[in-house]
Amino acid sequence: MPEADETHPERTTANWVLAALVTVFGLVVFAFAVAEDRADSALLFVALPVLLAAALALRPGRTAHGRVFVVTTIALLLAAVALHEGAICVVLAAPLVYAVAHGSTALIRLVGRSSRTYAVIAVPLLLLPGIEGSGIGPRIAPEQSVEVTRVVALPADQVAARLAAGPRPAPARSVPLRLLGVPTPNQVDGDGLDPGDRWVFGYHGSAHGPGGHLLAEVEASEPGHLSFRFVEDTSITGRWFTWRHADLRWRPAGAGRTQVRITVDYRRGLDPSWYFGPLQNALLGEGVEHLLDMLALR
Repeated sequence: MPEADETHPERTTANWVLAALVTVFGLVVFAFAVAEDRADSALLFVALPVLLAAALALRPGRTAHGRVFVVTTIALLLAAVALHEGAICVVLAAPLVYAVAHGSTALIRLVGRSSRTYAVIAVPLLLLPGIEGSGIGPRIAPEQSVEVTRVVALPADQVAARLAAGPRPAPARSVPLRLLGVPTPNQVDGDGLDPGDRWVFGYHGSAHGPGGHLLAEVEASEPGHLSFRFVEDTSITGRWFTWRHADLRWRPAGAGRTQVRITVDYRRGLDPSWYFGPLQNALLGEGVEHLLDMLALR
């Protein structure tokens, strides 16, 4: 026989009240977005998530996990609406939130069915993954690095010439960067390979928030090797990570080709490390690949 929470549920007054509250919240945020001259993105970042959340609120859950999924999804959609410019963070964190929510539900239901009362001790263990970075627990390995190697069909002297010309804005080819709408530099100034030469990467303001800029300075220069330090960072990406140092090397790879290798050190801004560490490393790898495209090293 099916359990009580697995029978066909009916829509109740609570569902209508929740849908009404979600709609009112959406209307208020939409009005603020239009007042701040963000009507171009209000439909996508406010109206659409609110409509989805309201529709979910009217759909009663069939099982415990079904109800948890509905509530979690509504919370994520409303968080995306409230954060607006930080919606990308909600997208990145969504798999983790779902995993924790459904894992907690499964464990609590398992404890509830157990005849051994000491099994309830396992419930507080659910809090452990959230302690890192909260101020209560330490951060684990926030200093990370990513390395990208690419072989280009150019001799080493032409690679050096393109590096000396400096990067230029280029359309993002990376599918993850495009799907997530990750901000990329829209304006780049500067050139040269001598110590003290500077490259400025500018980000235009968008639905993600004010753009800002990143200022990189050549720290060391020798044949086949450049290193950069980052002297100023007001870019929008600063909310997710902090640039530390970049090392660029190139050497002949035979048949008129050159191997280019970039190593970038950065400080991760998101926790927990076991989830956001690999995720940010993968996205930074895509970003470094985009930098090579901006240098016309494809």
